[in-house]
Amino acid sequence: LKSGIDILVGTPGRIKDHIQNSKLELSSIKHVVLDEVDHMLDMGFADQVEEILGFAYKKGSENNPQTLLFSATCPRWVYDVAKKYMKDEYEQIDLIGKKTQRTATTVEHLAIQCRSSQRAGVLGDIIQVYSGSHGRTIVFCETKKEANELAMNASLKQDAQSLHGDIPQKQREITLKGFRNGVFEVLIATNVAARGLDIPEVDLVIQCSPPK
Repeated sequence: LKSGIDILVGTPGRIKDHIQNSKLELSSIKHVVLDEVDHMLDMGFADQVEEILGFAYKKGSENNPQTLLFSATCPRWVYDVAKKYMKDEYEQIDLIGKKTQRTATTVEHLAIQCRSSQRAGVLGDIIQVYSGSHGRTIVFCETKKEANELAMNASLKQDAQSLHGDIPQKQREITLKGFRNGVFEVLIATNVAARGLDIPEVDLVIQCSPPK
């Protein structure tokens, strides 16, 4: 930062810290990119983001930075935020359109009803049948507690590890690397793993309950 950089990538909290400590100056910035904008603003970062943007934007100025907002999902309120920081004639590029329910034709969808007390045993059988002994499976749970309990359950015949927000970042990276490299076959995760992870060749994805 001291010697000057072209691109800064950061979380809202850290960028705000640097501005407040006079280590970062944004008046000559040319481009602003918000990635996963709906998620970021929904998670309570909206105030921090707005405060940071306030240092780079002047109301009505023609020299404001070019702004790019990226998101996998764009609820209506995302566009309301966009209008705040973009010119009236901003361009919207939609790569999905009305195909919101479309999934790959090579993917088969199954719904299985069972009691919660039977779930671990049913999961163990499903993974064995659809993923085999060496295939990779991601299981999504609603809570961290549920993820931990399932990962330790003896009914899962495959090696499993959990991934959620209470696990330190360094351990998360080790866990993901192990999953990618086939050290263990089943990753049991909360929605912390639902965005931005590139894990090739996953044979099976299981939602423990209908997604909310």
